[in-house]
Amino acid sequence: MSAPSQNSTSGTTAGAPSEHRFRTLAGAGVGNALEWYDWSVYALFAPFFAAKFFVGGSATSALLSTLAVFAVGFIMRPIGGFVFGWLADRRGRRFSMTTSMLLMAAGSLVIGISPTHSQIGLGATVILVVARLAQGLAHGGEIAASYTYIAEIAPRARRGLWSSSLYVSVTAGIVLASLIGAGSSSVLGAQTVKDWAWRIPFLIGGLLGLMGLYLRRTLPETDAYNENASTRRSTRDLLRGLAANRASLFRILGFSLASTVVYYTWAIGISTYAISSRGIPASHALWVTVFANLVFMATLPMWGKISDRFGRKPVFLTYGVAFLLLSFPLLLGITGSTVRLALIMVIALLFLGAFVGIMPAYFAELFPTAVRASGIGVPYSFIVAIFGGTAPYLLTYLSSKHLQWVFALYMVVLVAIGVVTTLLTPETKGRDLT
Repeated sequence: MSAPSQNSTSGTTAGAPSEHRFRTLAGAGVGNALEWYDWSVYALFAPFFAAKFFVGGSATSALLSTLAVFAVGFIMRPIGGFVFGWLADRRGRRFSMTTSMLLMAAGSLVIGISPTHSQIGLGATVILVVARLAQGLAHGGEIAASYTYIAEIAPRARRGLWSSSLYVSVTAGIVLASLIGAGSSSVLGAQTVKDWAWRIPFLIGGLLGLMGLYLRRTLPETDAYNENASTRRSTRDLLRGLAANRASLFRILGFSLASTVVYYTWAIGISTYAISSRGIPASHALWVTVFANLVFMATLPMWGKISDRFGRKPVFLTYGVAFLLLSFPLLLGITGSTVRLALIMVIALLFLGAFVGIMPAYFAELFPTAVRASGIGVPYSFIVAIFGGTAPYLLTYLSSKHLQWVFALYMVVLVAIGVVTTLLTPETKGRDLT
């Protein structure tokens, strides 16, 4: 694949007025934020509703069971990556993003109105699992379609910057979930949230899906997709296309190993760990999560701009070296201090941004248009299913055995795989997405 001059652009909105470009980015971003809000709120509120679905044993065992269901939701993500990636490559990026978002919101609504174990017994657990499976299917599809969409609409010379907007919106969804958690526990009290108010964030997520539907239905399709629509191929052709790009599939696997556990630990699950294993009050841990993620959002465009100027590889390597050096001191440094937790989270998320901020650009630049969404969605969702969903569970379990250092070592090994993958991957900055 050639790398044309930096002055040309690609994407539906590349030459459009800035007002139109902002509206397109906002439409894609709001829908993405809602999906991640629905996905993240489960992990953030797990300590509050665990006993409602799992009865018997200690509070820790109930929490572990609830986190196991969080992990179960990831089982469907590779299937979602393939199904919605196939839809994005065959029916369009917009269609796939809209459908996956509706499925995610439906799962959130079901959890919000679900009866508890005391009301219907084991049936409550079954409903919870089914809802999470549906959300896992949707989330695998969201990654495939949204990464592709953002990269394809962006001007080539600013693709890294535009791609960072995806994780700005992702983090906005996490911040919204954390704000609701912090606000409800501060205003209503932790006991009230455990009694009934844990339902509020799930109900909000379901209702916000209607707003996301309107915004995504008005998005333009990308030029890259439209220009290839007349040559849309069969599923067999899609599989052959993926096989022809197997080197890039393996690169996505290596990159995903490097980032998944780190991301689901520091951006999603660390507040649960701080509450359950380090004794930090729930409201304090959730407010720290809000603050740290706001800092994270502010730094993402910086990494995007750096990658547009110096390339994707130097930015990925910055992330890798940072977590090779910092994984042990950051994780083992968390105590009962709220201030220390805030400082550690800010440092972790700052360097995490170097990776996730430009993932959509780097991943998309590795594939041709005909298999781009599937090429991103399938391997990424496969790794996330195995390693991402289990991260909060493993951290909580190992902490209960006083083996946090084992989890830190686990992260270091995975990050090292990502560093090697980066060194073996060509620079893609400036590639034309055709």
